[in-house]
Amino acid sequence: MLQDNSAGRPFIISMFKKASTSSNARSDVKRFPGKAQVRNRPVRSFVIRAGRMGSGQSRALETLAPRYLIPYAPLLESETIAGQDKTVPASSTGGLTANKARFADHWSPAHREMPLIVEIGFGMGDALASIADDDRSKRYLGIDVHPPGVGSMLQRIESQGLEHVRLIQHDAVEVLHHMIARASVAGFHVYFPDPWPKTRHHKRRLIQAPFVRLIASRLVTGGYLHCATDWEPYAQWMLEVLSADASLVNKVNGYHERPSWRPLTKFEARGLRLGHTVQDLLFLKR
Repeated sequence: MLQDNSAGRPFIISMFKKASTSSNARSDVKRFPGKAQVRNRPVRSFVIRAGRMGSGQSRALETLAPRYLIPYAPLLESETIAGQDKTVPASSTGGLTANKARFADHWSPAHREMPLIVEIGFGMGDALASIADDDRSKRYLGIDVHPPGVGSMLQRIESQGLEHVRLIQHDAVEVLHHMIARASVAGFHVYFPDPWPKTRHHKRRLIQAPFVRLIASRLVTGGYLHCATDWEPYAQWMLEVLSADASLVNKVNGYHERPSWRPLTKFEARGLRLGHTVQDLLFLKR
């Protein structure tokens, strides 16, 4: 018979709670199968953390988003990309030609026929705003998930008169799969993505073979993918992954000099001060 004393009771109660918790957890999985599926969620290259929103950024999200922020909405028909079946809701207009036109409708008529440049992970918008300001012969799409950066870029669009720029606040992988048609992009910019330096986190790196195949499928012939990083191991990783894709060709043998169109951002300047080596990679679609 168990003794009712101060030494024994906490241990007994603790063991009971552990058993009860374990039993309830197993029961919950049986009653609510969705709970078990959390472990199978997709691996993403980003983590959305609670960041401080400035009043100007918040105001921009409220007032400018309806004009410059494209809502995430699948447009493409079912298709197969690099052996991976991707079934998405069909557009009511039907067909990729109609879907291309529907996506381009988010720009004004004066910009719809311009070549499309896509920047993935534009941060606070330094590079995107600078490049778009210098070259108004193309239309630009920035994709990012972080509200402060989206708000900041919306402010830049208004203050610099960047009417040829639009944004999407969503996971870039899903945007490319479901909203960007094949052979419709003239160039992709991927500047300073998170290097995820720990080995166990390498699966989170944005530049992976499947994603590169997806990007290549969206590029027009002769289109380009331009990447930059200040983390040398990630630069080597990028070079290996991009070089292994048969549909892409390196414009140079190894790393590329910083192209004139890519500005020296505050983020990059900080890395240089810390002694980091910045590497650019420029690959063309065959």
